[in-house]
Amino acid sequence: MEKSCSLLVHFDSGTPALANEIKLALEGNDVDAKIDALKKSIMMLLNGETLPQLFITIVRYVLPSEDHTVQKLLLLYLEIIDKTDSKGKILPEMILICQNLRNNLQHPNEYIRGVTLRFLCRLNEAELIEPLIPSILANLEHRHPFVRRNAILAIMSVYKLPQGEQLLVDAPEGIERALTTEQDPSAKRNAFLMLFNCAQDRAINYLLSHLDNVPNWGEQLQMVVLELIRKVCRSNPGEKGRYIKIIISLLNAPSAAVVYECAGTLVSLSSAPTAIRAAANTYCQLLLSQSDNNVKLIILDRLNELKPSHREVMIDMIMDILRALSSPNLDIRRKTLDIVLELITPRNVDEVVLTLKKEVVKTQSTELEKNGEYRQMLVQAIHSCAIKFPEVASTVVHLLMDFLGDSNVSSAMDVILFVREIIETNPKLRVSIITRLLDTFYQIRSSRVCSCALWIIGEYCLSASEVENGITTIKQSLGDLPFFTVAEDGETADAKGLPSKPQQPNSAAVSSRRPAILADGTYATQSAASETAISAPTLVQGSLASVGNLRSLILSGDFFLAAVVACTLTKLVLRLEEVHLSKVEVNKASAGVLIIMVSILQLGQSSVLAQPIDNDSHDRIVLCLRILCNTGDNTRKIWLQSCRQSFVKMLSDKQFRESEEIKAKAQVSHAQPDDLIDFYHLKSRKGMSQLELEDEVQDDLKRATGEFTKDGDDVNKLNRILQLTGFSDPVYAEAYVTVHQYDIVLDVTIINRTKETLQNLCLELATMGDLKLVERPQNYTLAPESSKQIRANIKVSSTETGVIFGNIVYETTNVLDRTVVVLNDIHIDIMDYISPATCADVAFRTMWAEFEWENKVAVNTVILDEKEFLDHIVKSTNMKCLTPPCALEGDCGYLAANLYAKSVFGEDALVNLSIEKQLDGKLTGYIRIRSKTQGIALSLGDKITLKQKGG
Repeated sequence: MEKSCSLLVHFDSGTPALANEIKLALEGNDVDAKIDALKKSIMMLLNGETLPQLFITIVRYVLPSEDHTVQKLLLLYLEIIDKTDSKGKILPEMILICQNLRNNLQHPNEYIRGVTLRFLCRLNEAELIEPLIPSILANLEHRHPFVRRNAILAIMSVYKLPQGEQLLVDAPEGIERALTTEQDPSAKRNAFLMLFNCAQDRAINYLLSHLDNVPNWGEQLQMVVLELIRKVCRSNPGEKGRYIKIIISLLNAPSAAVVYECAGTLVSLSSAPTAIRAAANTYCQLLLSQSDNNVKLIILDRLNELKPSHREVMIDMIMDILRALSSPNLDIRRKTLDIVLELITPRNVDEVVLTLKKEVVKTQSTELEKNGEYRQMLVQAIHSCAIKFPEVASTVVHLLMDFLGDSNVSSAMDVILFVREIIETNPKLRVSIITRLLDTFYQIRSSRVCSCALWIIGEYCLSASEVENGITTIKQSLGDLPFFTVAEDGETADAKGLPSKPQQPNSAAVSSRRPAILADGTYATQSAASETAISAPTLVQGSLASVGNLRSLILSGDFFLAAVVACTLTKLVLRLEEVHLSKVEVNKASAGVLIIMVSILQLGQSSVLAQPIDNDSHDRIVLCLRILCNTGDNTRKIWLQSCRQSFVKMLSDKQFRESEEIKAKAQVSHAQPDDLIDFYHLKSRKGMSQLELEDEVQDDLKRATGEFTKDGDDVNKLNRILQLTGFSDPVYAEAYVTVHQYDIVLDVTIINRTKETLQNLCLELATMGDLKLVERPQNYTLAPESSKQIRANIKVSSTETGVIFGNIVYETTNVLDRTVVVLNDIHIDIMDYISPATCADVAFRTMWAEFEWENKVAVNTVILDEKEFLDHIVKSTNMKCLTPPCALEGDCGYLAANLYAKSVFGEDALVNLSIEKQLDGKLTGYIRIRSKTQGIALSLGDKITLKQKGG
């Protein structure tokens, strides 16, 4: 694990020698030297140095300069220097700069005036600003808009000061007059912003008196108008009726930013179907018109937020949302499909599936980099549609079966799993699916897809012709027997008797053993031969395309597939007896199958392959041989019925889990019996628009169903309060931590427990890990026995364990030195960033094999029951158990389960729990955590180690 290393570099930045160099450069006539000297002095001041000896030099030699760059740097210098003494009074030398500022405000150059006015926005000392008030007001009438817009901002900043209303008594009236006559869009926006912040009633009156002109205003001004509307409607919800009309009129604005803000404001203020439909339609238009992928993703997030509360409206927009699939970005396509799949109804499923079919065809006709991955997403989406609405399966299953030979194995695997589920849930499609599968079987090039296809053939070929065609298809894919021959001179030859070339030392077949993850999460050893074995001249002639697919895969050393072939052929022969074929025909078919199995065993035990057959596959094939030679009724029942019954049970369990998840996601609202209900039909409708009436109805419905009720859990809130200092410290501090996705908000309460006034009290915070402090809290003065609320914002970029630490620094009137109170560390909990999620078993195993970070935690708990321990880990880690309940039934002393969660940053967290009950009743085993990044694996491991012991 990497550890931070600090190195202190000594730099005498404040030495007299360097200060003298800066002073000489400032006194000279070289403008470039003055600029460099000013930059150095500003950097030194920002780094905490004090250079009091430079102030008089700057006043004498820099203030008179006419160079614009010098003047701008001078204003930066004046902004950061201390203008008050320790008692808060203005330093006497600060009076020297007032005359210069007044001259700048009357300067003939508009740039000098503008930057000086901007500098005044950052001055907080009323004594310095008061002599400049007439000059600031005079700039409101300047001919250049750059000066006017900065003059308005300066007036707003001065008016916000504690003494601002005394300094500028008539400022709101003057700004309102300027707003009426102003033509520049930026200056007009600043004037309206000033009224919005300082005289809200005047801003509202101006807005209501110019309702017809709002759509013609500039983009910046329209954004401020929307902000004003949101603020007014939050404080007075009864007024929102007349403001919603303004928002709807702005939905047709030419600016995309204004339109987006309009839609968001409309959703936040109204729940009427008309308003939501207008907002959703606006989002869909932006989704198509904007080319930036980040914008598209943000808009899709907004549409996703509308889905739970306004499902009926969103269902009508489903085809518009689907048009976002035209984007080549996979994240956009994935998010679009996720939204659409939750909005499918019997009314729109045909249109949706037709669109998805067209997209699948497009992936076949165009060659793009990630076509395979996109096709896999489409197949999964169609699969989901077909499971929910079986009637559409017949329109897509045959199209998708064309992709069984897809080079993207994941995509082909999704197709064959889809076919396997459809053939069971749609008996009417069985015959056509089996016929198509037998026709396209030779195209399959993946071992996993072949295995699943063979299982389907063995289970669902029911008629005599289907069984015979199934056996014939498998035989053709295996090719001629035997798989190898031995020539008279001892050299290995192929099936056609052609002598093979001796294998070169450099082209030896390379085999590897690696652990594989089974469906229950446990490990098994898997042997695989590299492509070198496939191309060995002793076994295969030509490329894979010219040889049967089963033959190529078996000759590559895949004896697991060979065992599946043997099982499938055994099932087909057993079924031949059930379809009442003659004994002779059955015996003939059985003899052909026996020869195939014996040939496979010979190949596995020969020396032509670098890796011999594994014991499991050997035993399985031998079992098939014995069954064909001596078949009993019980054996026949197990092979022909039990396997399919298990599959049916698995499907029913899967459907049950999905229905339970849907119920869990459903919004449960409870209303109190004494809640007020306004009856819509008894209310006065005079002067109310249709939109307002709809809004009233929606509010009444939400109130009646309890949707407005907030389940505030006071206990959870108390758990988030952290004590930062001790009760005996002169300053007591505690923090309430709020975590919202990428942001952490610390609401720190500081209490002065002394009888003295604390000056320059500052909360100093630092972070460790992927945390970043947004802004440094300012200094405060705290009266005796009083309290102060300080808020600090921290950005989070990953789920890596983060620590926030710091101290409180303050001064008192009696003690010259600063007092430091060290705070307790705040550890950021990973549970705030991960949430339960689901994924397919195939996806889980794929990620498990790909992720490189693993944290292995030994089980150490006082819990004695396996399932109780699993439930405890699931609850403690905020994860979802992917292993179905039926797989956890029984009491065998062993338990293996897979857990999955996803972080707000899109990181996947995989956990495999494997435990065993010992003879003494205690549990033993391991919990393995895997992730793509180190942080989440370590954080989750620490959490499990801390929590696993239980109560």
